[in-house]
Amino acid sequence: MDSVHIEVVMKRNASVSPPTPTPRSTYRHGDLRRALLESGIELARAGGPDAVVLREATRRAGVVPNAAYRHFASRQDLLEAVRSAALAELANAMEAEIAKVRVKSPEEAARATLRAVGAGYLRFAFTETGLFRTAFVTAELGFTAEPARKGKGGLDPLELLGSALDKMVGAGLLRPERRPGAEFLCWSAVHGFAMLVVDGPLHEFPRADIDGIGARVIAMVEAGL
Repeated sequence: MDSVHIEVVMKRNASVSPPTPTPRSTYRHGDLRRALLESGIELARAGGPDAVVLREATRRAGVVPNAAYRHFASRQDLLEAVRSAALAELANAMEAEIAKVRVKSPEEAARATLRAVGAGYLRFAFTETGLFRTAFVTAELGFTAEPARKGKGGLDPLELLGSALDKMVGAGLLRPERRPGAEFLCWSAVHGFAMLVVDGPLHEFPRADIDGIGARVIAMVEAGL
């Protein structure tokens, strides 16, 4: 091939634009909302509700911030979705403790289930502190019929507690007239203790001491019913 022919070929190739690379995506098509939510959950797990920032969630999902607004119109929208997910995770933690109950008599099963509900609640508070704070970031009651707030068994944390109390009634351990509103008596005692540990004066206590006090709080609730 002579030099003239080579020059012609080079000019012809130079006039052809290189192919545009396909933009890389870090999420599967149609899963952007899930990717953003998962990013928000991880932010909450590490830093609590204040760490849930829409711009950071989009960065972690690998998209530009404007892409998020089709799924979450604001930071508050993302925070509410993360909060629902945190409540579902709390329910799952409680269910995991209930699944460990291995007793035969209705009385033993009812007592053990109520204790398991409390133990799962406290364990989640102390091991998933960021998500626990996020679950209760607003003054709203926090438990609704929204499916996103329910555990794998189909119940949210308050419903799990209510189910355990119903077992106590069925086993003859809680008088029916004392059942209405009993959820809130149990919840306030256990949640109050959790907050003393998470954000209060018990924060620096050794974990063994905390676990011991927690067991006594749960036993006190059971005895007080």
